[in-house]
Amino acid sequence: MKKILNLFAVLLFFIGQAQVDNIADGESITLRIHYGILNAGTANLTTKTTNYMGVPHLYVKGTGQTTGAVKAFFKVEDLYESFINIQTGLPSFYVRNVREGGYRQHFETVFNHNDNTLILTDKKNPANGSKVVKSVKGVQDMLSCFYYLRSKSPNELKVGTVINMNVWIDDEMFPFQLKVTGTEDLKTKFGKINCLKIIPSVKSGRVFKEKEGVTMWVSNDANHIPMLLKAELAVGSLKASIDDYKNVKYPLKFTK
Repeated sequence: MKKILNLFAVLLFFIGQAQVDNIADGESITLRIHYGILNAGTANLTTKTTNYMGVPHLYVKGTGQTTGAVKAFFKVEDLYESFINIQTGLPSFYVRNVREGGYRQHFETVFNHNDNTLILTDKKNPANGSKVVKSVKGVQDMLSCFYYLRSKSPNELKVGTVINMNVWIDDEMFPFQLKVTGTEDLKTKFGKINCLKIIPSVKSGRVFKEKEGVTMWVSNDANHIPMLLKAELAVGSLKASIDDYKNVKYPLKFTK
């Protein structure tokens, strides 16, 4: 069950340099998560413009929690935070603070993009102190990579586009790839909307059946709002669909 609910991280995950000033201040996106026929929980992403170290940043907060019957026997409360430099689109500070059943983890990361290093602090085990880790140019975290994707213009994010990036997760970094494979009119609770179909390459074996076991649909407009995510797991499958949205920068064009 823990492997299934660790996918809250993936939902908040999908969720070079590019400005992120096309994301509205006060935006909120909520996804409803289903595992098979079960209503497993919700994931929420909110944004706020702020200053970090005297520089304009986009503060992104991501939360994930189990609900209903699933929560009764496996409680999840995940918190992710990222301060993203508005001009560069790169993260300056990142937090992953999760509680999943009896599992607890709390990492904080400071990014030094000038010398390609980062400072990792294990807040769960403060006696370990902080350590400096060698990084790479343009590294993203689990939240900032999603907003980096959304910062692309419609001309930059169209069928055939392949985006490569390095993403910092927990206490390790790995290469990640997004491929825009097509467009599709997707049915949602708000009506139909034209979407880009995106397939991310992910590590297989730990959670997913295959290297490309996840598919995501985002609105085919300047917002690139996540509408649906499907994941084939080692056991069963998971679906997350748009449940609510507020304060998006550009009107979403739903049809009946």
